[in-house]
Amino acid sequence: MEICVLRGEDVRALLPMSECIELMRTTMITVSEGRAEIPLRSLLRMPGDIGMMGNMSGYLAEPECFGVKLVSMTPRNHGTSYPSHLGVVLLFETGHGQPVALLDAAEITAIRTAAASALATDLLAREDAGDLAILGAGTQAKSHLEAMLAVRPIHRVRIWSHRPESAARYAKEQGARFGIEIEAMTDVESTVSGADLICTTSRAREPVLFSDWVADGAHLNLVGSSVSTDAEVDTALVARARYFVDYRTSTINEAGEYLRAVRDGAITPDHILGEIGEVAGNRVAGRGGPEDVTAYKSLGIAAQDIAAAHFATARAREQGIGQRVVI
Repeated sequence: MEICVLRGEDVRALLPMSECIELMRTTMITVSEGRAEIPLRSLLRMPGDIGMMGNMSGYLAEPECFGVKLVSMTPRNHGTSYPSHLGVVLLFETGHGQPVALLDAAEITAIRTAAASALATDLLAREDAGDLAILGAGTQAKSHLEAMLAVRPIHRVRIWSHRPESAARYAKEQGARFGIEIEAMTDVESTVSGADLICTTSRAREPVLFSDWVADGAHLNLVGSSVSTDAEVDTALVARARYFVDYRTSTINEAGEYLRAVRDGAITPDHILGEIGEVAGNRVAGRGGPEDVTAYKSLGIAAQDIAAAHFATARAREQGIGQRVVI
């Protein structure tokens, strides 16, 4: 068997954000049409501050392939040169079940997650939305800035982090990267005041964003918390928003904000208006009016990883990129 090995820099070159956004549109429609098999992720929790390892497997009908992502989630990496998520995606073909590619999972996760948020933003945010607030200053904060710039005319960017020095560094580095001014803020309320696009990428365990601070008409991408015990936003904001998700099964089992709101009696399962693939496929209505607050809850699913891996692998073969390993 020959396996194509793609490093992080290869993935970045082969999977541009603009093309990944359209790839996520196709992928999420496929998921919502029931043409994917996506078991709930398996998590290994380790003692102390080591972190967790996630096992995410899945099958996708378009393009037909299957695979698994194995990724470590290490809190101690925040504020270092290492991403919080590190691992690999192993891609298989369906003809004979052979593994065909091994790819850097950190880059795939960074790009596909933000691309899915960009798809949701394109479908749910007001057309004139351009005042962007980002909570968190890590890998997803960086990729989400690129993604939001791809789908809306951004004219203001504010960044907040638990660590003020991280927000200041982000503002300097990402401002230079994209040629824009970014304001480093010291508190969440002033960061989101008047914003019509808000991306929460903080991985906070308890809410840092509250409904009273969010303007009418805003769209939110809720990305940072990915386990049932954590929540970045309060129950009132979940209940207030027109609430959309990447995958219902994941949400009702793993989305901390949603589960808290259900336990509080603030919402029922009917509060989930649809998967983003249903909105993209014109099967479910998105924004109802300019004053609506819309929210997209992103947990990330294996179908996104597999689709991104398949796309990058096909490009690598066309362009002769990557290493070939015979096993």
